[in-house]
Amino acid sequence: MGKSYPDRTNATGIWKLKDITRNINQEGTYPQESSQNTAIFSGGSTPSSVVTMDTIQINTAGDAVDFGDLSVAIRPTANAGGFTRCIICGGADPDVNSLQYVNYASKGNTADFGDDQNTQQWKGGGGSNGVRSVWAAGNTPGTTNISSVLVQTLGNAVDYGDLTEAVYGKAFGTNGNNTIAAFSGGNNGSNTNRIEVKDITSSGNNADFGDLTVSYRYRYAANSATKNFIGGGEGSTVIDVFTLGSKGNATDFGDIAASKSKGTGVSNGRTGVYGGGDTHPGGSLQNVIESFSLSTAGNATDFGDLTNSRQLLSSNSNGHGGLQAQSQRAPELYSPTGRPILIGANVGDRCIMGGGESPSPSSVIDTVQISTLGNSTNFGNLIANAHDLIHSAASTTRMIWAGGTGPVDRIQYVEFATKGNAADFGNLLTNTRSSAGHTNNTRALRGGGFTPGLVNTIDYWTMATLGNSSDFGDMTNSRGAHIAAGSDTRTIFAGGYTGSDVDTVDYVTTASTGDATDFGDLSGAASSVGGTSSSTRLLVAGGSAGSYSEVIDYFTIANTGNATDFGNLTVARTVATARASNKTRGIIIGGYVSPGADTTVMDYVTIASTGNAADFGDLRIATRGMGGYSNSHGGLS
Repeated sequence: MGKSYPDRTNATGIWKLKDITRNINQEGTYPQESSQNTAIFSGGSTPSSVVTMDTIQINTAGDAVDFGDLSVAIRPTANAGGFTRCIICGGADPDVNSLQYVNYASKGNTADFGDDQNTQQWKGGGGSNGVRSVWAAGNTPGTTNISSVLVQTLGNAVDYGDLTEAVYGKAFGTNGNNTIAAFSGGNNGSNTNRIEVKDITSSGNNADFGDLTVSYRYRYAANSATKNFIGGGEGSTVIDVFTLGSKGNATDFGDIAASKSKGTGVSNGRTGVYGGGDTHPGGSLQNVIESFSLSTAGNATDFGDLTNSRQLLSSNSNGHGGLQAQSQRAPELYSPTGRPILIGANVGDRCIMGGGESPSPSSVIDTVQISTLGNSTNFGNLIANAHDLIHSAASTTRMIWAGGTGPVDRIQYVEFATKGNAADFGNLLTNTRSSAGHTNNTRALRGGGFTPGLVNTIDYWTMATLGNSSDFGDMTNSRGAHIAAGSDTRTIFAGGYTGSDVDTVDYVTTASTGDATDFGDLSGAASSVGGTSSSTRLLVAGGSAGSYSEVIDYFTIANTGNATDFGNLTVARTVATARASNKTRGIIIGGYVSPGADTTVMDYVTIASTGNAADFGDLRIATRGMGGYSNSHGGLS
């Protein structure tokens, strides 16, 4: 069958919405199918609790591979999340109330999300629609509360209603659809076949829905956009199915290969997958993964194996039935008008800037499209505490901030394609503020800064892999309040403060490690400068050298030497944000125009020419010292 929508091989130009809509409504294929198949299996017991996280691609049978580790070994818990995040909710060994999460796009260890309402194991049931996730209480006697979080906002769970009765051991896995959370089976003093549901979109208590065909606890759950599939249990091979849109009892759908329980299920909306558990009777731990079509009644078949045999694990995916109704077009390819969102070194056009002072330290993240003049719009928020004097870096897909006021050693990130709050990436070698660095599409560098004393150290990390930074080398002197930018091969550090302002410019080769080499000098000593670059030219703008500066200098990146005059900013200022370019146009954002006066001004220049800056638009909030970068700057080729 031919495709009526653009895919990753031909997504250019303007596409007709009616063609995309026809494909979705009549032909039944979905552009996102290749990207929303990631499932994660978390924790469990071997019989001791483990930190293991495995991952599979649901559309391709095969064995699971390692994803990373939980921050604490836990067993039975609930998983939640949306298109980008998998959230692991509480658990036992010992009982914990911590919420931790990972991002589906990047293998690695979990980061802290917040806390659940209570400390319990044997949670289960619930659902997610990509905006909000809900799950049920565990085995504390008499506890009926339901917890909820907003998926894209780090924080503690809130009370969202109550179960109809205290039940533990409800079906583990993905449940419900984009409006209904489902809770099936479990134990309320004896095993039950009860199904109950609640509305995900509003707080309130559960309602009775119907009955499963058998009464068991510790069953497996998977879901499509319209149905729930509950399999196994202590003494059962049955897969039950019930339709989420209308109350009623479940019917028999098929069977799993053996009588087993205490595993977990997941889906991509079209294929259901059950993994792990133990046999009943006998209690033999399982590493078996089985799968079945959600559209055709029948038995499960072999899919592959987990990395180890375990029970009491949990799971989630980035394309289960609770997300399907909201994901009919791949968001990285389509805007609401059918025009592709441009991402990548040669076509990227988005600048993201976050943190700064306004006048107190801020956690706000804003964004602009570089080719279109206008004001900034909100993107999300940085982690937890407000930040200023923060370093930034960017690949074609990922925006990163490091360090900041404190100083602190946190590295955090967002994805250019998806608005939302920042997530934890790792840590710097040391607490640092007022540092600077640059990145190519593979590696990010950060050099100098205050710890609180001035340092000359340079560290680096890999953009695509969550983790801590490593030692790179040293700058030619210890300084902070400088700027860095460059090409895909060179990182150039310019200006700064060593106890007084300096005109120092030095550089390193980004792909290697080692100490910096002298490049040349600025036109005058200056600290708190801004800067941006194409692949051939570096601009250094503004700053403070006794008084606030409006000067823009430039360098040819491939040739060492001193600065040449480029032009002037529209207003003299210091602590401006830059590093925002689409290789043609560079933007200098915000800053300090006089003591006590932050500005909303955003200027732009054409990098390949010379001349004075022109007005681009305004920040939503007057801010200085933000960390900003774009997804098509000079380091990306």
